[in-house]
Amino acid sequence: MPSITARLSDELKAAMRARDNQRRNTIRLLQSALKQVEIDTRSALDEEAELKILRREAKQRRESISELEAAGRADDVAEARYELGLIESFLPQQLTADELMPIVSTAVAEIGATSMKQMGEVMRVVMPRVQGRADGRAVNAIARELLG
Repeated sequence: MPSITARLSDELKAAMRARDNQRRNTIRLLQSALKQVEIDTRSALDEEAELKILRREAKQRRESISELEAAGRADDVAEARYELGLIESFLPQQLTADELMPIVSTAVAEIGATSMKQMGEVMRVVMPRVQGRADGRAVNAIARELLG
């Protein structure tokens, strides 16, 4: 499987051939974010570092969407949703709630957690296991369901 940088480059070429300006601009933003970290750290990025940057960019888009919705800016919300969808296409497939449930319940059993006071312990065990494949909010919701 090619690196994320290589996939972005290929997608950029395809978007330029198709004259898809929105896709082209979004891919260039992502390439810029990756390049900036390379410059800041003065080293080449491995795939895990690239994924971390893309996750950060996706998180920024999610936050922007909620803020833009609150401000009633539908056109900007649509653009942010498009960007988020494109970013997520480069990220590993996210675990569903059904797939997360056994992972979280196993962690709860391992710790012996019985109350919400132990939520932090559960999160500390689960998050490394699902790193990059699940959002912390989804894990938190399932843990609350099991502990509540």
